[in-house]
Amino acid sequence: MPSSRKGAVMQPRRSAQWYAGDVRNSYIHRAWMRRGLPAGAFDGRPHIAIANTASDLTPCNAHLNEVARSVSDGIHAAGGIPLNLPVVSLGETQVRPTAMLWRNMAAMAIEEMLRANPIDGVVLLGGCDKTIPALLMGAASVNLPAVVVPGGPMLTGTFRGVPLGCGTGVWQLSEEVRAGTLSAAEFARSESSMIRSKGHCNTMGTASTMGLLAEVLGMTLPGVAGTPAPDSRLLEAAHATGELVVDLVDRDLRPSAVMTRGSFLNAVVALAALGGSTNAVVHLLAIAGRLGVELSQDDFERAGSHVPLLVDLQPAGRFLMDDLYRAGGLHAVLAEIRDLLDPAALTVTGRPLVEYLGAAQVYDREVIRAREQPLQPQAGIAVLYGNLAPDGAVIKPAAASPELLQHRGPAVVFDSIEDLNARLDDPELTVTPDSVLILRGCGPKGYPGMPEVSNMPLPAKLLAEGVRDMVRISDGRMSGTAYGTVVLHVTPEAAAGGPLAKVRTGDMIVLDLANRRIDVDLPDEELAAREPAPEAVQAFARPRRGWERLYVDTVGQANTGADCDFLLGSSGDQVSRESH
Repeated sequence: MPSSRKGAVMQPRRSAQWYAGDVRNSYIHRAWMRRGLPAGAFDGRPHIAIANTASDLTPCNAHLNEVARSVSDGIHAAGGIPLNLPVVSLGETQVRPTAMLWRNMAAMAIEEMLRANPIDGVVLLGGCDKTIPALLMGAASVNLPAVVVPGGPMLTGTFRGVPLGCGTGVWQLSEEVRAGTLSAAEFARSESSMIRSKGHCNTMGTASTMGLLAEVLGMTLPGVAGTPAPDSRLLEAAHATGELVVDLVDRDLRPSAVMTRGSFLNAVVALAALGGSTNAVVHLLAIAGRLGVELSQDDFERAGSHVPLLVDLQPAGRFLMDDLYRAGGLHAVLAEIRDLLDPAALTVTGRPLVEYLGAAQVYDREVIRAREQPLQPQAGIAVLYGNLAPDGAVIKPAAASPELLQHRGPAVVFDSIEDLNARLDDPELTVTPDSVLILRGCGPKGYPGMPEVSNMPLPAKLLAEGVRDMVRISDGRMSGTAYGTVVLHVTPEAAAGGPLAKVRTGDMIVLDLANRRIDVDLPDEELAAREPAPEAVQAFARPRRGWERLYVDTVGQANTGADCDFLLGSSGDQVSRESH
């Protein structure tokens, strides 16, 4: 059905498949939707879903209803019909055993609801760690015109007179309590200081990383990513996004035309320059897998590992997200590395990303460094291989201790998170600063869901000696707000037959960042002959029913994005059969 809006490109509307005509089914579809809609709602105006992850149980996204109202106003102003669509919301800090267990389920539900309903385009509202990845995965699979509004970071809180980064401060202060240098009462008092306002984590954790990378992928209104959640300019951008999505539908510009290989490689480069979360690896791989875009774990090494770290933000640096926004924001960072970006990669406006960088300025060179004076010269995600990780593992050098990136030490092995919690602070635990802590059974299948437990606390007796970092290895993930010399995403995971299941306490472990190696110093024959540790096998997840069972039976490994095999690729937006 043609649009009735003045100046609009004439396009048949997908929603007309539901609403056009005088047959019984069209009557049913229209009649049940006429509750306050304008008389011309079904004359060809685009119907736009606002996929809204607002939830009181996802505190970082609780303000998105307010954002949705501004999006709705923008859609109205552009002649569209806005439709609020609550979708699965995953609160990183709340759900157990881990939000990652349900990322794929949320993406599947979002995809199915977008496909099943009479909509022509969608605005995706997310903030907390898994919400933007799930929204992009679902939108990519249905491939309707789509645009993201990131919910934005919270404002900086202070404690004891200094800025307190949420997430990062938790790890730092909790170790102080365990070391006896901070009282439990003071630790509790820091809670309200840390979470000062609405918004997601204000460090360069996963939420901030994925919000920024959504823009680098081309999927936001240029200039919006990183706007603090309480800033009125976020609502202004939300209104403009509502107007934009109507134009996006008219031009039939879809995610598959925006998120190309060049866009993903731009995201890999930006991830390095920002000092972003290692979790972006599994999320970008999963989104690319839905689009059929060629992207591998090794692309993070090839395209990103030698990119300099330019942003001085926690956990790799000192400042926080509202400092980055004040200092010039994402575009100011990208302008420093413009020559490394694919100039053809588009945004949802139809213009290339690089066209928006010409006016970018840096207002604080402490926060955003010049390329010639980086925080670190080579700080992108590094991909390691070796007999401990035949299919790869990752490490974030920007968050590691440089002196530990070439290390040899004896393994101290924990067969599960419960084993670690029970023994870590035992005074009789045989452990020294040179030891390598290994936590297994924390991959997608083993936990299940690949939780953020890999940044293991340090043994209390070493904390008391002043030790604040050790080499740690796991098949799980690490919070993007965390720091330390941690080898993550070891693949295959222990529960999928990986050699990590065979390591024993006392085995010598060798981390060699320069040569991109992670090994156990054993002859190949001896390692192959060993059986997996019975205690580790006993702790692997064995769900009997429901989503957990489906997930464990079908989930892939971290090196391919940890998506479920039956969700790879896309099914498009067509629905062939009527409901009545």
